[in-house]
Amino acid sequence: MPRVHDIPVPDLHGKRAVVTGASDGIGLRLATHLAAAGAEVILPVRDTRKGEAAVAQIQAAAPGGRCVLQPLDLSSLASIAALSETLIDEGVPVHLLVNNAGVMTPPNRQATADGFELQFGTNHLGHVALVLGLLPLLREGRARVTSQISIAAKRHAINWDDLNWERSYHPMRAYSQSKIALGLFGLELNRRSAAEGWGITSNLAHPGVAPTSLLAARPELGRAEDTREVRLIRTLSRRGILVGTPETAQQPALFAATSPEAEGGALYGPHGLGHLAGRPARQKLYSRLRGTEEAERVWQVSEELVSSRLVAPA
Repeated sequence: MPRVHDIPVPDLHGKRAVVTGASDGIGLRLATHLAAAGAEVILPVRDTRKGEAAVAQIQAAAPGGRCVLQPLDLSSLASIAALSETLIDEGVPVHLLVNNAGVMTPPNRQATADGFELQFGTNHLGHVALVLGLLPLLREGRARVTSQISIAAKRHAINWDDLNWERSYHPMRAYSQSKIALGLFGLELNRRSAAEGWGITSNLAHPGVAPTSLLAARPELGRAEDTREVRLIRTLSRRGILVGTPETAQQPALFAATSPEAEGGALYGPHGLGHLAGRPARQKLYSRLRGTEEAERVWQVSEELVSSRLVAPA
């Protein structure tokens, strides 16, 4: 079993945190640690029953932890707008935002409610819309924004000629694109905050490799059975070979989101062999994430796509 390193988390009493994808896996573990440190944790979830089970699990592990469920379908811009409006109306600053939720490699192309390829629309554009919708609260809270990318962002590229993969679809290339785009957006958020005095610190994390639900059976994604990859990862994880566990995999994002040592514009991931598991540490930005012009283009195009498809909730 891979070693779980102790990640000191500062006192977060009086802080509000929003964690996407917190109803299971890495996100659930992140939310548990934040609640244990005193934060009020907003869990935006699509499945209310699953969310209620997550809250019960968090409160059992962190007695007194404050968790609030909110409805959110990250593949729907209207749903994201509704959540943003709710939190804006509450008027409570957001101090931590972890863009953690995601889907991975549906075997056949699927689309979001707004017509975007599912991975690009959920993993990237959904989080773009959430950041832009919550921007006043993030600025007021001088927030730390941590975006969860993937080692898949080391490969492939943004398919600028066919962002929505309408002419051809490759599951892993589309997944890589979504994580490269989210990474570039997160870095551009940090640059714009510094230039405009927004007070937001934005950085990136990746979990390495661990047996989470991303590659597991997901009938709604057209995957009736667990993939061979996740079966192998589970076996290696149980034996403590090379890869991590869901608990170790959440640690880079926990460090990036809470540590006073974590910096804006930086990438944090496991320090072990191949950056697949191990103690969280700062890592060199992947080559796909180093272009400032590419990041500016991602920001501009993403903002235009989100704005052009956004329908205000009734």
